[in-house]
Amino acid sequence: MSEALEFEDRLSVVNGRIRKACDKAGRPLDSVKLLAVSKTKPPEAVELAAKCGLRFFGENKVQEAQAKVPVCSDYIEWHLIGHLQSNKSKIAANLFHMIHSVDSLKIMKALDKHAEQTLPILLQVNIAGDAAKFGLKPEEIIDVLKEANNSAHCEVQGLMTIPPFSPEPEKTRKHFYDLRMLRDELEQEVGMPLPELSMGMSHDLEVAIEEGSTWIRVGTDLFGARV
Repeated sequence: MSEALEFEDRLSVVNGRIRKACDKAGRPLDSVKLLAVSKTKPPEAVELAAKCGLRFFGENKVQEAQAKVPVCSDYIEWHLIGHLQSNKSKIAANLFHMIHSVDSLKIMKALDKHAEQTLPILLQVNIAGDAAKFGLKPEEIIDVLKEANNSAHCEVQGLMTIPPFSPEPEKTRKHFYDLRMLRDELEQEVGMPLPELSMGMSHDLEVAIEEGSTWIRVGTDLFGARV
């Protein structure tokens, strides 16, 4: 089987899972966007995926994305999903269409300073209190949102989280539920719409969709295991 056909088959399976989860949750299919996580994959893999209809691609590292973006189709939208260091914020602010991993007020201010146009961002929340993960504590989010009102370019559109890995997807449900409830509380308290929830990956996307995710980040089930 050709590489293109193999990818199409994997994409069909992922799309089928998303469709089934949306049906179960009573959500319209277009309420969930598929972010193809292309970290460590070459530009050729990105182009193949784009020809199969994918538009949104997620990268973990600014330096890697810098090398890919100029050689890939210009209709692709690039999203940063990995931890961002402040010394890379100038590049990131004008390289990516959205940044999912803003995990401090300092990073948001740095991005706002360097962005040349409106930059949609998501605030990364360490919803499980996992010492091994980056992210704002839930109680820190409201101050960042209030500060965002003074931003010239950064536009907070929602929240993102990476819960502790569990081979049993149901064990991540609580974390996805907690993020959605936090979002709902913040919308009421700050009076700011936060429509986007970036949560759920290859192994637990169904649970994430059932709990309200709008961005599913899928790498392994689309591109195969990373080497």
